Amino acid sequence: MNRPDLLARVEEARAARERAGLLRRARICDSLPDGRRLVDGHPLDDFCGNDYLGLASHPDLVAALTRAAADGVGTGAAHLVSGHRREHAALEEDLADWTGRDRALLFSTGVMANLGTLQALLGAGAMPGDRHGTALCVQDRLNHASLIDGAHLAGAELRRYPHGDAEGAARQLDARPGLPALLATDGVFSMDGDVAPLAALAAVCRTRGATLYVDDAHGLGTTGPAGAGSVAAAGLGHADVPVLMGTLGKALGCAGAFVAGDAPVIEAIAQFARSYVYTTAMPTALAAATRAAVRLARHDAEGRRGMLAANIARFRAGAAALGVPLLPSTTAIQPVPMGTAAAATAAAEALERAGFLVVAIRPPTVPQGGARLRITLSAAHRPDRIDALLDALGRVAGPAGSAAV
Repeated sequence: MNRPDLLARVEEARAARERAGLLRRARICDSLPDGRRLVDGHPLDDFCGNDYLGLASHPDLVAALTRAAADGVGTGAAHLVSGHRREHAALEEDLADWTGRDRALLFSTGVMANLGTLQALLGAGAMPGDRHGTALCVQDRLNHASLIDGAHLAGAELRRYPHGDAEGAARQLDARPGLPALLATDGVFSMDGDVAPLAALAAVCRTRGATLYVDDAHGLGTTGPAGAGSVAAAGLGHADVPVLMGTLGKALGCAGAFVAGDAPVIEAIAQFARSYVYTTAMPTALAAATRAAVRLARHDAEGRRGMLAANIARFRAGAAALGVPLLPSTTAIQPVPMGTAAAATAAAEALERAGFLVVAIRPPTVPQGGARLRITLSAAHRPDRIDALLDALGRVAGPAGSAAV
């Protein structure tokens, strides 16, 4: 049989991506104080990470992790076998209380949380052989890839609406009124930095009997009362957003994720989410460190959200003064549109030569023609380093930037 070679096909796809200048590679980025990284032996100011509150190296987190690690590292089993420890249960209680939900459920990563939860909610009642699926999933076109993949994994009918368009979401729900429906959206969009119209989406779901699911990976800790996220900032509660997902590796500076909601819903997710049922529980020490991060983020004793807000305002004002174009974001994510992948890559390389780590975001992460510099700000950034970045950015992406690149 002259069967096509699978590995050769994969290699050709990789080679095509390299020819297009879209290949991505991991680099060793060792931590330095004050939001800096040592990259290939060069110290750089990190303006592309997600440590929004500067908590990743906070001494309270380090101390909590070190204390708990004395009892061992790996948990050795899944949560539902023998891997669920006291620190896991306490962290789930803290997260539920912080977000105003009955119960929270820990996952090892945000991708696993979205894949497992959507598979559980949309696929739990699916019948074998039903090619149309048994549920409808309506999603924003710019949702995180794991939300899209979760709907596919569940076998749901997936319909997408124009970015941030609540009326478009309503039209997609109205197109299939006979199916149980989930409307899923990012709270803060990871590549654009804008916030979903959550109140309008909640109203759409309320009038059409759909369930609203919000992935608040980039909003938790940075927005809303006590940092409870974009859902809280919109004045919405658990009745408006029955299922809330948040990550622990961004503003909280740790790793992992959770989903929160009413106890019966979370129990169902625990039963049906394969990425929860069949995965070893996160290390106990990591859960302990995350509890310390939640306390800091929630009570904000050091005014970190205020420092982050001041840094965002400083950056946007400086960019406007220099003629550097920005997308309309008020969050820590501040994209600079560059158009082509080549232009974004050249600009990122120029910034690195000037001492700044800013990654070029290119297709397929963003649409063709939508390549950008994705600058992210943190409470850990000193004002003088933001000003220095702006100076370099003005030479790279300002009115005369093309000549500098």
